[in-house]
Amino acid sequence: MSVYRFKSRETGDLVMLPAHGKRLLEILGKDPESPGVLLPDDMPRAIDAIRAAVLSEEAEHKRLRDEAEARGEPAPTFESVSLRMRSTPFIEMLQRAQKAGVEMTWGV
Repeated sequence: MSVYRFKSRETGDLVMLPAHGKRLLEILGKDPESPGVLLPDDMPRAIDAIRAAVLSEEAEHKRLRDEAEARGEPAPTFESVSLRMRSTPFIEMLQRAQKAGVEMTWGV
């Protein structure tokens, strides 16, 4: 897949590079290689799963920085754009779609 295009009748399309779209779909337990749909009733759980993944990533980064500091080593570097930043427009899309009672699709 060259890009992931997430669609909803409530919002404009959200386009993500493959690595980032795939990661979000994996967090949601969806097959990133297949077209899919997320129904409004499933969106609160999806948002919670993404937020939990963000918190987990941030905790892991802090742990790695703290360990490096304790050893007197330089802090490790991470992607300049965090999962929190990449997921924000996705979460906003889900929230708007849920409020409107419409699904979100990808790969269709």
